[in-house]
Amino acid sequence: MAIIEVSHMKKSFGHLDVLKDVSFEIQKNEVIAVIGPSGSGKSTMLRSLVHLEEINGGSIKVQDQYLVKDGVYSNHSQIKAITSRMGMVFQHFNLFPHLTVQENLGLAPKHVKKLTKEEVRSNSAVLLQKVGLSEKAEVYPGNLSGGQKQRVAIARALMMNPDIMLFDEPTSALDPELTGEVLAVIKQLAEEHMTMVIVTHEMSFAKEVADRIIFMDNGQVMESGSPDQLFHQPKMDRTREFLNRAMR
Repeated sequence: MAIIEVSHMKKSFGHLDVLKDVSFEIQKNEVIAVIGPSGSGKSTMLRSLVHLEEINGGSIKVQDQYLVKDGVYSNHSQIKAITSRMGMVFQHFNLFPHLTVQENLGLAPKHVKKLTKEEVRSNSAVLLQKVGLSEKAEVYPGNLSGGQKQRVAIARALMMNPDIMLFDEPTSALDPELTGEVLAVIKQLAEEHMTMVIVTHEMSFAKEVADRIIFMDNGQVMESGSPDQLFHQPKMDRTREFLNRAMR
């Protein structure tokens, strides 16, 4: 069953067509890696799924409800209900520097889900253990490494108990030696069958963790398939050319 259905998505910034007639489906419990060169529209596509960007045409359906249908958006309360089922992790952690790790985790659940202090404390303890940062609950972000900040950002997104997790190049701002600890957390979520869409430049990780790979270029989905098919028998010359460069 498709948990996300995107059909004929279009997005322009002025005269620049960033997304050109993009269509794909994501099944429940599927892990999708989205790869492609910089400027191919990957991040814009991902941000559009959670209404951080508004598309100019096409439809986005999440769990059988339309976020936008034929370019017309649902009302504010419906948009909020749909997007609340998705968690998003960005390149640049976006943690509040004046709040402790636990306070960062608790902010949205307290205000949006109206959880009690005890519920927040209990849930954050479970999730900080999950990402390997139990001892950092009372620490401020300024005292964390980049990899630790990104793991806190993942825990924060999971605090809202999302059905779908979206990752926008979650390791691109990290030093190479810190990348592994973040990818290990995402891999663990994949093993727990969390539905995920991961925009990434980490080809070996995409190959290992994804059920399916979507290759985007020039604002279009050029090709999609299993990691084995896409990496070893790509149908398109453009896919082959990109992979030859990316895998060097």
